[in-house]
Amino acid sequence: MEEKYTKKNISTPVERPDARPKIQGKEKYVDDKSIPGMIYAKNLVSTFAKARIKSIKIPAVPKGYAVIDKNDIPASGKNRVKMIADDWPFLAEDTVNHIGEPVLIVAGPDRAEIDRILNEIKVEYEPLEAVVTMEDAEKKNSCFVDYRLKKGNPEEALVNASRVIEDIYFTGIQEHIYLEPQGVIAEYTNGKITVYGSMQCPYYVKTALVQAFGFKEDKIRIVQTTTGGAFGGKEDYPSLISFYASLAAYKTGKPVKMVFDRLEDIVTTTKRHPSKTHIKTYLDSSNRILAMDIDLKLDGGAYEGLSSVVLQRAIFAATGVYSIPNVNVRGRVFRTNTVPKGAFRGFGGPQGIFAIEMHMERIAFELGTDPADLKKKYFLKNGDLTLTGGKIHGDVKLPEMLEKVLEMSGYREKYKKFAEDDRSGNPDVFKKYRGIGVSVFNHGCGFTGSGERDKIKAHVRLKHLGGNSVELLVSSVEMGQGAQTTLRKIVSDALDIPFTDVVYNNPDTDSVPDSGPTVASRTAMIVGNIVLKAAMELKEKLKNRQEKAPGAPGAEPAELTVEKHYEQPEEIVWDQDNFKGDAYPDYSWGVNVVEVEIDPLTLESVPKGIWAVYDIGIPLDEAIAEGQMRGGIAQGVGWASIEVMTEENGKLKQASVTDYIIPTAEDLPKMEIAFVNNPSPYGPYGAKGAGEMPLVGAAPAYAASVMNAVHKPVNRIPVTPEYLFSLNI
Repeated sequence: MEEKYTKKNISTPVERPDARPKIQGKEKYVDDKSIPGMIYAKNLVSTFAKARIKSIKIPAVPKGYAVIDKNDIPASGKNRVKMIADDWPFLAEDTVNHIGEPVLIVAGPDRAEIDRILNEIKVEYEPLEAVVTMEDAEKKNSCFVDYRLKKGNPEEALVNASRVIEDIYFTGIQEHIYLEPQGVIAEYTNGKITVYGSMQCPYYVKTALVQAFGFKEDKIRIVQTTTGGAFGGKEDYPSLISFYASLAAYKTGKPVKMVFDRLEDIVTTTKRHPSKTHIKTYLDSSNRILAMDIDLKLDGGAYEGLSSVVLQRAIFAATGVYSIPNVNVRGRVFRTNTVPKGAFRGFGGPQGIFAIEMHMERIAFELGTDPADLKKKYFLKNGDLTLTGGKIHGDVKLPEMLEKVLEMSGYREKYKKFAEDDRSGNPDVFKKYRGIGVSVFNHGCGFTGSGERDKIKAHVRLKHLGGNSVELLVSSVEMGQGAQTTLRKIVSDALDIPFTDVVYNNPDTDSVPDSGPTVASRTAMIVGNIVLKAAMELKEKLKNRQEKAPGAPGAEPAELTVEKHYEQPEEIVWDQDNFKGDAYPDYSWGVNVVEVEIDPLTLESVPKGIWAVYDIGIPLDEAIAEGQMRGGIAQGVGWASIEVMTEENGKLKQASVTDYIIPTAEDLPKMEIAFVNNPSPYGPYGAKGAGEMPLVGAAPAYAASVMNAVHKPVNRIPVTPEYLFSLNI
């Protein structure tokens, strides 16, 4: 790494006049905004999991109101959401394929009147046979994608196997529950659609609307408004809600606001894919792992959406941080008549890592050994081959990270003590069960496979505004994760100018280049590195301009702009067709320990301590990084414990914040967080991805702690009292 890229103070919290501003509530979210003449819109949605639309009877509509359906889409457009596969209609056509699927839109000036009109619209449905479980979908071979991976020679390894250990692992649906629901405002003026909205990926929305309306690209403008949380839930769905508001604006000629209430948001938007993973491990006579056979299944819901890439990350993580010489992996996403599943923090990684981590726990349980010791034997190290045959390019500090977190938590003593506690006929019914568990995990930084190189091709732009002032133009959004601090710090540090002189506004596709979506832990590492290179080039140009008189040969122009794009490092090689090579340029690593207490009467489990050590390269801002870790751990613990979301006949049973419970600050114990510095050559100042890491490892650590407490294998999350009762503790 070149010395000019390694300033020592980059990880310290930024010092600026507003570094610790008072919370004033002055920020404007999309529902705080309005445009003169603005009206509102709301969708009529399906109440059937699968049905044919026989007829729609619409009542008389008052003046100023409009009913909009698929026939209002311009002839030049297409009633399909532009994603990986164009199978998802914006508005239902002849059939509906999940409860909550939009059928038509009602727009007008009064929300109460819109609700009245919606209630009076009569849709006659002919129910059709619905596939509402992954098991039924498998029987019908109703599958979006079916992938296979192979490492080594697993068939030959089986000949030498002396023992087989197998189990099936389940993870549940997870709802994002971002603070701010989905919302946009759209207007259609002078033949151009402009959308202002809460979103992660402005250019995804732009591309979707270009296809939907058949307009030229310069006739679609997308502006991100201040976004109150996303976690992946505003990667895919803003393309849909932006279309609904835009189509209503196109038909009525008025600005249209569409903001979901919480019920609408939960019922209609995407969720984390539930998973079912069957793992068989083959051991030799010395109980050394020879091979693994892994079958990972995801429920994708009614439409493919982003599921194929979610599955790719899930199967690439199928052996986690372990060097297993011989592996067969099969991964499938099944089509069901349920709400579509999509992006969620970790993007398939949490499902894959949960299964392998709990399987290593199961192997340790069967062998009568400490899981921490078993896992340590198989850690990947520099130069090892990944599951896809790529190389681990950097130093792997897992052994020292593991020892550090075990010491922080007192794991060794606690694990032995809790494992020895008697669970049979416990005479003291008031004595709580205690358990402690450890998870070890990684997360590939950046978009999966060839995404960065072939699909995204990220661009950034820096514009010198005069004096010290520089404008950073990227499509990366701030959604609470710290992008506007982190990227501005890179520019400030590289140019040696005050932080406050770096201008970074919410992205507007009419002004900023496409630097890719704000997903996949790519903002700091991928976009940040391009920003750093642009800043270094701008610095040279500014120096050159100072040294030469204006107009002299070789002098830089008065207005300086630098644009840079992503360049794949030569040593990172990937074959997308065969899933071979480096699926990611680098990995972040983590180790978590969770301690739980279980009430022997109610079997409610409560976390009593959480300890975590992470390698995210060099943190660009330690305060932001620690905040990310704490928030991600909270989401992971919630997914593993109290976040219960189930479907019955295609209908979500927990469709409100009353029924779907997430952890609050009072539900979580003290967390101790530590970082190890391990700079990456691929990120600015050595930074790697951070945002998704903490969720990935929290769930298996929690489940492992319960397993230690109850002395029985645990193979699913959320770990509910009902599930623990089924284990006959």
